[in-house]
Amino acid sequence: MCGIVGYIGENQAAPIILDGLSKLEYRGYDSAGMAVFDGEKISTRKAIGRLKVLENLTKGGETMPGTSGIGHTRWATHGAPSDINAHPHTNAAGTIAVVHNGIIENYIPLKKKLTDKGYEFKSETDTEVLAHLLDYYYKGNPLEAITKVLHRVEGSYALGILFADYPDEIYAARKDSPLIVGQNESGCFIASDVPAILKYTRTVYYMDNQEVAALRRDGLRFFSVDEEEVTKEPVQIDWDSDAAEKAGYEHFMLKEMHEQPKTVTDTISPRIRNNDIVIEELKMSDEELRAVKKIHIVACGSAYHTGVTGKYVLEGLARIPVEVDVASEFRYRDPILEEGSMVIVISQSGETADTLAALRESKARGFKVLGIVNVVGSSIAREADACLYTWAGPEIAVATTKAYSAQLVALYMLAMKMAKVRGTVDEAKFQELLADLRCLPDQIELLLGQKEKIQHFANRYLGARDIFFIGRGIDYAISLEGSLKLKEISYIHSEAYAAGELKHGTISLIEDGTLVVAVSTQPALFQKTISNIVEVKARGAFVMAVTNEENKAVEKVSDYVIYIPETNPYFSNSLAIIPLQLFAYYVAVGRGCDVDKPRNLAKSVTVE
Repeated sequence: MCGIVGYIGENQAAPIILDGLSKLEYRGYDSAGMAVFDGEKISTRKAIGRLKVLENLTKGGETMPGTSGIGHTRWATHGAPSDINAHPHTNAAGTIAVVHNGIIENYIPLKKKLTDKGYEFKSETDTEVLAHLLDYYYKGNPLEAITKVLHRVEGSYALGILFADYPDEIYAARKDSPLIVGQNESGCFIASDVPAILKYTRTVYYMDNQEVAALRRDGLRFFSVDEEEVTKEPVQIDWDSDAAEKAGYEHFMLKEMHEQPKTVTDTISPRIRNNDIVIEELKMSDEELRAVKKIHIVACGSAYHTGVTGKYVLEGLARIPVEVDVASEFRYRDPILEEGSMVIVISQSGETADTLAALRESKARGFKVLGIVNVVGSSIAREADACLYTWAGPEIAVATTKAYSAQLVALYMLAMKMAKVRGTVDEAKFQELLADLRCLPDQIELLLGQKEKIQHFANRYLGARDIFFIGRGIDYAISLEGSLKLKEISYIHSEAYAAGELKHGTISLIEDGTLVVAVSTQPALFQKTISNIVEVKARGAFVMAVTNEENKAVEKVSDYVIYIPETNPYFSNSLAIIPLQLFAYYVAVGRGCDVDKPRNLAKSVTVE
């Protein structure tokens, strides 16, 4: 959540900051602000609302001259959205400015301490504590003041800091909230995420926890929280810069849905060699894979839904017991991790706070952790024992589509690898699975070609108040994600239920004309799901079914049917989710919703 951009160099800072913040709008925010050193003092501008308000206020940055500055888009946590609560925050003299992502958990006692010493607070934020605390400890040495502050704050932070006494430097610090540093021939940058500075440089440094960076126009240095200099190696970003732009699509979400065939291809192709699955990143021998007795999958949101699918696939193919946990619950239930267990954490950004905390808890207990992430060099990628990357490229829309699809195929490959090593599938069956896996990109492309048909149907439900998704087995996992997509971007109340649970209370919510989306892709459960469809039809539901081409019987009990191509039942999620993504998208568009930046949501949830 939130976004930070900073620049120091030969060029004007404000236009670069505004441009960078525009690339981070997908992260979610409700206000924006900038602080720029104008040659004499730090000039600050803040505005509630969209970034466009700040752009208009500063005439695209023209009214804020200067070659060093920091900017921020805020998503309210402490204090309502307002100009006063917006970042940057400054000390009383306006000689120190700070932007902050994260939460300072002990800000109340720190605020009391500072108030007792005569400091006055204007905002309701936890961040203003940092500005005054920096002022309190500043004795002419910025690095010393910053490290003293970091030793006293508890919680998470990504910081950008300006000192008027040091106009040729900007500072950055980080703990549990993502922050990168970039460099080109004309200056240096800080940013919350790569897309913000991809236009200017492909050379970035990923800051580790409790590190401080000092940036000058001619170079940068890194320090530990104890002021010891740290040597870091740069990472070269190989994303296509066009991947972060809409490329003619109306929304990033639509573009990213259409990128799913390529995403799946890019994720599976490097791991298929000589008709086998080779996952070198696992860093596990066949003997170690055979020794795994249990798997714990931990994730949030859509990544959690891929984990639910993964449970069915891993248990079904590799015959390994799997538990799936919402990451925010994992630590606090004091999970029992038995000897021989492996933990898999899944996160698009690699910075999801709850998932990262689960990773650290698991490692602290001595268990091997595999990360499945999309961002190279992210916290989870660095801290996990092994990392399986999903090569989806930058995903800008808040509601995930292509990263979700990449996570699914990553889990398929892991399940196939473990099944073969453990001898739970023979070579003939393995080759069948491999053939079906290779077909997925073309099959997804085929389903995306049905978008006009799905748009026509979606237009009938722009005024819906409640929509229900039902399915059994893997179809329940698909329903969870389909329902989430719809509620995320259209704001229509939607729920997903295991179809067999309908008669245990849920069916009382079905009224005349209520849309029920029934997912039925598992041949062994066709008849069971048809019975559930009949039950809701009897209560007046209008049923849209998503099913396999051979399941023609569903036409007799459904009002509208979308067929998916034939594939192995374990892989059906990759196909059935496509029409559900399209349905959610066109309902949201028809309702005039901000599809890429839905209200109250952020792309990367970096606080608990």
